[in-house]
Amino acid sequence: MKSLFLFIFFTFYVIAIFPENRAVEGYVYDSGNQPVIGAGIYLPESKNGTTTDEKGFFSIYSAPQDSLLEISYIGYKKQHIPVARSDRDSLLKIVLNDGIELDEVVVNKRTMSTVTSSISPLNTQKITYAELCRAACCSLAESFETNPSVDVSYSDAATGARQIRLLGLSGTYVQMLTENYPNFRGAASLYGLDYVPGPWMESIQVSKGTSSVKNGYEALAGQINVEFKKPQNANPLSVNLFVNDAGRYEVNADGAVVLNKKLSTGLLAHYSDEPMAHDDNGDGFLDIPKRQQFNIFNRWLYQSGNYISQAGVKYLHENRESGQDISGNIPYSPYQVDVKTDQAEAFTKNAYLLGDDSSVALIVSGSYYDRNAGFGAQHKQPGDSLTLYNVKQSNVYASLMYETEFSHTHRLSTGISFNYDGFRELLNNAPLNTHEAVPGMYAQYTLDWKEKLVVLAGIRADYSSRYDFFVTPRLHVKYDATPWLQLRASAGKGFRTANVLAENNFLFASSRKVKGYTDKLNQEEAWNYGLSAMLTVPLFGKDMILNTEYYYTDFLKQVVADMDSNPHEVSFYNLNGKSYSKSFQVEITYPFFEGFTLTGAYRLTDSKTTYNGKLSEKPLTSKYKSLVTASYKTPLEKWQFDFTAQFNGGGRMPTPDAANPMWNERFGAYTIFNGQITKYFRNWSIYAGGENLSDFTQKNPIIAAGRPYGDNFDATMIWGPTHGRKLYLGVRFNLPKK
Repeated sequence: MKSLFLFIFFTFYVIAIFPENRAVEGYVYDSGNQPVIGAGIYLPESKNGTTTDEKGFFSIYSAPQDSLLEISYIGYKKQHIPVARSDRDSLLKIVLNDGIELDEVVVNKRTMSTVTSSISPLNTQKITYAELCRAACCSLAESFETNPSVDVSYSDAATGARQIRLLGLSGTYVQMLTENYPNFRGAASLYGLDYVPGPWMESIQVSKGTSSVKNGYEALAGQINVEFKKPQNANPLSVNLFVNDAGRYEVNADGAVVLNKKLSTGLLAHYSDEPMAHDDNGDGFLDIPKRQQFNIFNRWLYQSGNYISQAGVKYLHENRESGQDISGNIPYSPYQVDVKTDQAEAFTKNAYLLGDDSSVALIVSGSYYDRNAGFGAQHKQPGDSLTLYNVKQSNVYASLMYETEFSHTHRLSTGISFNYDGFRELLNNAPLNTHEAVPGMYAQYTLDWKEKLVVLAGIRADYSSRYDFFVTPRLHVKYDATPWLQLRASAGKGFRTANVLAENNFLFASSRKVKGYTDKLNQEEAWNYGLSAMLTVPLFGKDMILNTEYYYTDFLKQVVADMDSNPHEVSFYNLNGKSYSKSFQVEITYPFFEGFTLTGAYRLTDSKTTYNGKLSEKPLTSKYKSLVTASYKTPLEKWQFDFTAQFNGGGRMPTPDAANPMWNERFGAYTIFNGQITKYFRNWSIYAGGENLSDFTQKNPIIAAGRPYGDNFDATMIWGPTHGRKLYLGVRFNLPKK
């Protein structure tokens, strides 16, 4: 531990002493003196570009001569600011106008921490760094507490694995990206949400329905893209320290340095430890796994003329220990869960501008994932059992893209891609090895008619070494009926290869027999259709934003995980019948007064699958969810108060044993409250808050916990929180750019 802190300190000391080349720097504000986040900054003379950070700050290298700075942001008219050579010695303050006139209609724009795009043809919501700071946000898994669209829940009560749900479907049907290349696939999907520290993230983009064909064919329900802090925008040093009353503590540190006019680098480091044993419900099992994680990420940016290159390497090591509390008096070998993970990843992204209207780009990434897991008695006695599951996954991804703009109305993107996945699995000494190589190509056309109608039509063709040739068509349409009403429609296909053991090995935390995983299972295939509307209503001098949406996902082929036909088994087999998910959501955001914003949302889900010839609700899925989240920042921005309430509806449980029912057929509704208070200082802030403030927990989350080697033991019947109230305290420190 001491060596880790010395390493971090030494690294950032070296970074801090590097000199910075002079650049044009400044802040972008709206008329209310609020920072504008994500504004585009561009210098045509040097062809350099960047965006403003959460404080509205930007830094960009200028040409040797006087320049013309171009600032653009959604809802504002593009501005051009002359920049003299002498301006590189001082900070610029740029104030954007409140609105722009369009046929005598004024469109006002407010700076919000969660932004729904009014321009993109995709139904996309951007979660900014400011929104992430409204909660503890220790990892990507904890980044959606204030978001009504994405649910995060535990997969079981033993491993601590978490999964997301979007449009009523599990996270395996959501394509996960990091900076627009696929990630957290296969073996990494089960614990991947915990592999991204919250302080590392710059923003998260959530797209619902089928996405662009440029990113592949796997987005059946939607897409989540994570943007990390960039070396050209990040502060020289940022530190986030966190501790909670459960004994968890973590240290996050990141920094960046501009080495010269063309080269910059950044380093992000994370260490967390959760060493304490907790068994608040007294069932003999730990409520929260003991977990220790070390995570480091080094990235580089090179920019020269029309050429831009990024590269980075990551490494992660994590230990998880859970199961029965060995400090108790157990008359048999204690049931334990032990999961050890190592992951290494490298990527490079290269782009070359071919004049003012064309570009070519190449993305290459590779990763290696190694997980060793044991479920049961680590030192067996007669009658005890132990399940060992080891998985190693190798992935290589490459994408070559060409984009051109024939005119402002017509744009074309085309390219080729390649993805390889190799799995080496070992289940109780039985090897299971699979490989899949998928080369493909795509073309995507964009029609932008007078910035009123946008049509995005794409098609891709891929060949799988396991499933042969398949075609993925997708269509998105956005129509601005008025300046205050945007309508969207989408339709498209998605495909996915199911790796059932790698993605579902949390099921080993039960006595259920796992069947069907060696059978020939189909490639999953589904159509997704969506309609949405975004309405901006002037109300008492402010804008109320209303979003409504409806999505329907219809599976043509699916790998079914059947926990209903036999309460002592889980069977994987190909769908024989219907399987679909319908999701309707309405969301309203309104700033009642200066500094105070309230968001309310309601979602209704109808998700059903055919299990053994019977169409039934998907188990462990809430029928509805309501969310109310409020944020208030004082006029001088010294204090911020955040509160969120989640109202989760009931749903169906897997069918219990009729002769010996160990759980109810349905679970009830429940409510979760979270809150946080933040005090801001010049370069640092302190925050304190609580999760699950009402201390609600699911009763008896582990079935037959007293007999873990019996036929009825099951830790996977999870529909609610397994731990009670958590209180936390944290400090954020930022050393700003000069």
